Amino acid sequence: MACRKLLIFVFACIWMSASVNAVRSAEPFRLSVPQDLNDSGFLKYLLPRFSLKTNTRIELVSPEDLAEVRLLDEQGGTPVFDGLDRTWYASVEQETGGTKRFLEWLTGDVGRRTIDGFPAKDGIAFTAAAPVAKEVDDGLIAGDAGKGEKLAVVHCGRCHRVNAATRMAGIGSTPSFAILRTLADWKPRFEAFFALNPHPSFTLIEDVTEPFDETRPPPIVPVEMTLEDLDAILAFVSRIPPADLGAPLQYQ
Repeated sequence: MACRKLLIFVFACIWMSASVNAVRSAEPFRLSVPQDLNDSGFLKYLLPRFSLKTNTRIELVSPEDLAEVRLLDEQGGTPVFDGLDRTWYASVEQETGGTKRFLEWLTGDVGRRTIDGFPAKDGIAFTAAAPVAKEVDDGLIAGDAGKGEKLAVVHCGRCHRVNAATRMAGIGSTPSFAILRTLADWKPRFEAFFALNPHPSFTLIEDVTEPFDETRPPPIVPVEMTLEDLDAILAFVSRIPPADLGAPLQYQ
């Protein structure tokens, strides 16, 4: 019985500690809003729902006061909602745990649904702003890809299948560039290829690698290039479609 009471006490302490930490992690912040937005009644609907959901207290202040976040009707932050015949932007003046959570909530699914759920009254309606399109990294590396392809054929084509023209060349056990492009770390591999075996024994990069040891000459004709050449090869490789290796093996 004593052991059971001790366990209950320990679990209670852990739960209370977690609750206290959760409260402390929700940092309060000041939100600056223009008078007409404050008078619309929209924030009285929106902010309590955010505070209840995230346990974060917000203090409303006027535009003249210091604030960690400002709601503006001119472009200068992240668009968050439309209302009063204009788009409103959230400008984060000081990023804290609370302000970051506020912006994520406003632009996330829950916040957007909450905004759209505002009951229009006396012709005043608010809707979530159109989400900002995120830039997609296409993975392309800037550089002279045409030059890079020619250099890759000359320097790398001895062992690797570089393009369609060299598909019958190279060494059979050496992966093609298209195969290497399927690797998650293909970019750092190509960037530092000269340091990865077996390349150090026969590769010279101007102003980067050390000269060969006279007592240990390269086993084949050396590959010699500049960093500019390497940049061009990287630009070419970034434009090679990864090989289609088919579906992963299914084990029963």
